[in-house]
Amino acid sequence: MRVESEIKKWGNSLALRVTGIMAELPKFKVGTKVIVDVTDEGLTVKPATPEEKGFRFPYSEQVLLADMTPEKAHADALAEPAASEFGD
Repeated sequence: MRVESEIKKWGNSLALRVTGIMAELPKFKVGTKVIVDVTDEGLTVKPATPEEKGFRFPYSEQVLLADMTPEKAHADALAEPAASEFGD
């Protein structure tokens, strides 16, 4: 759904009023925590999920390990544990 609105002046800042369907459809209420993604094309506002409220790593584990192989991980360079380290 697309809604036409207008950016207004609010003190020294700019504001976009979230009214009607803009608040109802995503279930925004007073005090709703949101995440705002900013790009050259504009803004995307979504309710914050619990994991988004705190620190977020820039890359996922899946992305970091995408091209990982045993050779690239230097798995052959790992030390072998001694028997005494197992409590024998």
